[in-house]
Amino acid sequence: MPRPSCPRTIRPCEANRRRPGARETVEITLDELEALRLADMEGLYQEAAARRMGVSRQTFGRIVTEARKKTARALVTGAAIEIRGGNVRLSNQGDKPMKIAVPVKTEDRSIDAHFGHCAEYSVFTVDGKTILEESVLPSLQGCGCKSGIAPVLAREGITMMIAGNIGNGAINVLASNGIKTLRGASGNARTAVEAWLEGSLSDSGETCHSHGEDHECSH
Repeated sequence: MPRPSCPRTIRPCEANRRRPGARETVEITLDELEALRLADMEGLYQEAAARRMGVSRQTFGRIVTEARKKTARALVTGAAIEIRGGNVRLSNQGDKPMKIAVPVKTEDRSIDAHFGHCAEYSVFTVDGKTILEESVLPSLQGCGCKSGIAPVLAREGITMMIAGNIGNGAINVLASNGIKTLRGASGNARTAVEAWLEGSLSDSGETCHSHGEDHECSH
C-alpha cells in the first residue's frame, strides 16, 4: 500500500486563471509554486525549503523538479499557466515564536566579534517583543561558513542571526538555510536581542574583511 501523502505547508497566494488565446494550458499546483518560490526565488537549500513546507527533502526534490519541468514547458511552447490544486495547508508560521541565535563568548555572554570562531551560541525564543527562553547551543569546530553550523541552526528552528563581524560567505550560507543576518552588533547578547525587538538595533551593512583576501571563508 502506498504511503499517504501529507499536506504541504504554503503561504497564501492567488491562483492564476487561463490566458485567453493560449493553445495549451500547463497546470502548476500550489505546492509546486511554493517549491519554486523557496528554491528559485528565495534561494534556499532543499533541506531548508523542505522544512518550510513540512515534507522530506526527497519529497521536496520531486515537487520542485516537476514544477521546473512544467514551467520550462510553458515557456518553450507558449502555453498558459494555471495555478490551482495540490495537497496543501496554509502556513501559520506567523503565530509561532521566533528563534534568534547570537554567537557569544562563554565567559561573559558578550557577542563574539568573529562569528566563525565563536565558542557557542545563545539562542533566544521570542514572542512579539518578549524573550520567552534563553538556551545555549555549542558551536561546531572550524570556521563558521564551512563547519556546517547553518543547517544545525536551521534544524533548531532558528530564523535569525544577530552577529558582530561576519563575511558574505557565511551570510549566503545562512540565507540559503532560511536564516537572516543582522551585522555589526556588540556587547551583551541578551541586550542586543532586546534592542532589536524594540527597533533600536539595525544591520550595519558591513561585512568582515579583517583577515584579508586570503581568508577564503570570510567568517
